[in-house]
Amino acid sequence: MESAMVDLEIDGKKVSVPAGTSVIAAADKLDIYIPRYCYHKNLSVAANCRMCLVEVENIGKPLPACATPVAADMKVFTQSAKALQAQRTVMEFLLINHPLDCPICDQAGMCELQDIAMGYGRCYSYFNEKKQATYSEDLGPLVETWMTRCIKCTRCVRFGEEVAGMRELGVVNRGTHSEISTYLEDCVDSELSGNIIDICPVGALTAKPSRYQARNYELLEVLGVALHDCVGSNVYWHMRRFQHKQERHVMATVPRENVDINETWISDRDRFAYCGLQHDSRLLTPKLKSASGEWRDVTWERGLAEAADKLKAILQNYGANQLAFIGSPNSSTEALYLLQKLSRGLGCDNVDHRLKQQDFSATEPLDVAPLGMRLNDLENQQSVLLIGSDVRYEQPLLSHRIRKASLNNAVIMSINVKRLNANFNIANQIIATDILSSVMQLAKALGVNHSLLDRVVVDEELESVATVLRDSEGAILLGLYALEHPQAMLIKWFAHQIERAVKGQTLGCLTHGANSSGARIAGALPHIDCSGAFIETPGLTVGELLGDKPVKAYLLLDFEAENDVAKTAKAIKALDQAAIVICLSSFVTDSMHQYADFIFPIAPYTECSGTYYNVEGRKQVVSASSVPMGDAKPAWKVLRVISHFKSIEN
Repeated sequence: MESAMVDLEIDGKKVSVPAGTSVIAAADKLDIYIPRYCYHKNLSVAANCRMCLVEVENIGKPLPACATPVAADMKVFTQSAKALQAQRTVMEFLLINHPLDCPICDQAGMCELQDIAMGYGRCYSYFNEKKQATYSEDLGPLVETWMTRCIKCTRCVRFGEEVAGMRELGVVNRGTHSEISTYLEDCVDSELSGNIIDICPVGALTAKPSRYQARNYELLEVLGVALHDCVGSNVYWHMRRFQHKQERHVMATVPRENVDINETWISDRDRFAYCGLQHDSRLLTPKLKSASGEWRDVTWERGLAEAADKLKAILQNYGANQLAFIGSPNSSTEALYLLQKLSRGLGCDNVDHRLKQQDFSATEPLDVAPLGMRLNDLENQQSVLLIGSDVRYEQPLLSHRIRKASLNNAVIMSINVKRLNANFNIANQIIATDILSSVMQLAKALGVNHSLLDRVVVDEELESVATVLRDSEGAILLGLYALEHPQAMLIKWFAHQIERAVKGQTLGCLTHGANSSGARIAGALPHIDCSGAFIETPGLTVGELLGDKPVKAYLLLDFEAENDVAKTAKAIKALDQAAIVICLSSFVTDSMHQYADFIFPIAPYTECSGTYYNVEGRKQVVSASSVPMGDAKPAWKVLRVISHFKSIEN
């Protein structure tokens, strides 16, 4: 049922908002600014800073706009003498103990306290006593604290309780002696902890990795997308150019608001992963292994020419079926498209991106929206069943959506091989040694008929899960453990049968990598091409190519076989035995030096334009924020040059 609308007037402008809306939210709708510290649109109302005091007609004293609901025919004045006097008085009290250390504060230049003080602060103070100093606790390697600057807005406290689901920070003591503390000496442990840096309106909480590294006026803000899980959170990269260098370095990553994807939050790995972009293992020049096994730097022209010649030799001597082109689900859609185009242009269908998958027993149809719903639909479900998913650590922003569903009285259930350390209430948590067996029991309990279920006996706990599914509309989510299971196809098949057997349930897959959907659209599969058509004689899967059916030549795009595949030992063995291995990578490892023959530096996600599709199938285009470091090139450019070499064309 829709809320009744209320008409009111703010600074002479009329507005109509739903009943129960706060005055500050109504003012925001009119683009009328009311200063605030404790108020945040995604957190509960605390009303403890009092900076948002406004005058309301026929009310004797100023009222806090964040805690005052609108009323019919209300008249609000945000710039009246009474309102401004109240706001300036509050500002003076807030600055009583605040240190004047802006020249050394990382927040200087992007600080709400500075900005509001310019408009509402006084040039003098009646307070002549000594300022108080507060002990700053060590919250870990990510968040730097300087609690003397804290104005007790409690945004960080409410974020932990309401969004992260972990009460790690709180207010101790009372009155002028109150402090933000962890109660016990401890680090903040939440995978969303970095967001308290963004919502802190002063310099009390700042990013420790970038401490004292740059000033706000030195930085260029660039739109980006985080590529560390299938959510595709929107971010800003803060870039700084160094003297005598063309490229810019990422100095910070902060969230970019997108209500449909990540709201105003990002995970810690999205926020701090930029620290690895200048790691010592970063590859900056093309490398070639000599016959004696020594590595040496070469020019792009020589390296690509020799790589193309060797691919041509394998093609002529052994045929196209002895070539393999394997990409990463984190690569851009353009790079993956050119990878499969190069492969199929040479008559080879041995192209794949499913690095972690183990079960290829069934031919999967093209599915470009694996979640089966919008991300923000998750928080409106009546029930959520997680199968083989540790969503809090695998997709932290999805975990946040599920937590919101839980707070809305949704029933959350889990079938997993371990007990989940979730940040939401799990009504029924089933610890299964065999996930497939549990899914089959659930299917039988819901009336699915199949010969494989004839001897299955349904556990009482799974009967209760079946009852919830029958009585609710919800989501069944297959996580990474289920999708990478040795019998994943059977798990998926029975999960589909459960979806069909129960009205109102939607099956979704929380896929590996940031661009699995884009890889499928690009045709980086051995059985489906870029048009979506099935191939009559499919090529070998990545499990076969890096397992029991190795080939003579491999081109590996943007992944490390020693870290990113399901069966590492078999993959290393297959690559060691190959005649030629060409790696396109941003970083180099000791194992890569062992199995590779050519290593070409490609630009990481911040230095390369591209298109990505998240788990809901949403298209997101990213522009390069900088020229690539060193002699690195975008992956799509390298693939295009290899495919056009005369030695391959002929």
